[in-house]
Amino acid sequence: MADEQKTVAAEEVAVSEAAPKKGGISEAKLEIIIAILLGVTAILMAWAGWISSLHGGNQATNYTQSNNLSAMGNSMYNEAAQYYMQDMLLWNQIYDYAFDAEIANMKGETDEADMIYAKIETLMNDNCTEEFYDAIEWAWDQDYDATPFDKEGYVDSYFAEANAVLDEADALLEQGKTDNANGDAYGLVSVIYSVVLFLLGIVGIFKKIPNRVVITIFAVVLLVIATIFMLTIPLPTGFNIMSYFVH
Repeated sequence: MADEQKTVAAEEVAVSEAAPKKGGISEAKLEIIIAILLGVTAILMAWAGWISSLHGGNQATNYTQSNNLSAMGNSMYNEAAQYYMQDMLLWNQIYDYAFDAEIANMKGETDEADMIYAKIETLMNDNCTEEFYDAIEWAWDQDYDATPFDKEGYVDSYFAEANAVLDEADALLEQGKTDNANGDAYGLVSVIYSVVLFLLGIVGIFKKIPNRVVITIFAVVLLVIATIFMLTIPLPTGFNIMSYFVH
């Protein structure tokens, strides 16, 4: 009889612990809430991990393209520098011929001067690009002793294409750095979500419902903070989730 009374008393105590207090929450409802939170957190964590990997892929692609363009741009720059030096040597040769022609004119040797001018014309036609030819014509039209390289923007024109490629390489490098930072940010979000999963997983260790509620609330706070933070991080460039389903 005494044993039966003890058993009944223990069951009443267990029921009273499981039943919600006035204004509280029952254990069954708390378990349902925890199960929902576990599912939501797992989905969000998978999303953050996927987007982080996409950022990582974009980072690797941008870094590779940046390196390739940098190599190409440097090669183009060196080639342009060689053309620049060749044109400078060519201009010195043309200038020397023009000086000789002027000396011949001063001496009255017009035939000699005409021959030198013809040589200059042939030299220019055979060796000058259209831009360099125009720059030489510009230099001769000036009132002072000008060179083609004094023409505004002309020297920069040698390196315009190379600089454009190098600028594109720098832009891709910066985009790669941005992708790296965004990927790291999504990685941090995944870490916070893993902490949330850990907290929700150990809720069952605590026997008293108030303790479970406190842990659950803390997990929810972290979940909300991580989600808000994730929403502030840009998605990968050109990301379109529909592209994975429609081909």
